Amino acid sequence: MTIPPEIQAHLKLQPGSRVEFIIDGSGAVKVLPLDISVANLAGILHRPDTPTVSIDEMNQAIQDEINHRA
Repeated sequence: MTIPPEIQAHLKLQPGSRVEFIIDGSGAVKVLPLDISVANLAGILHRPDTPTVSIDEMNQAIQDEINHRA
């Protein structure tokens, strides 16, 4: 996979750098360099304007999407 140069620069990636892909609650994909500090990850998955949901609500949303795609 080739990551565009401007993204490489923003993430301070070098040849051989490792990245992780995370899908957040809204379905957006986040690309994280694996050598960043934990402090830089604070708040990456939760947005303050997004309500908290229970595990049961998450499971129901997953099931609803599976049913929708079937």
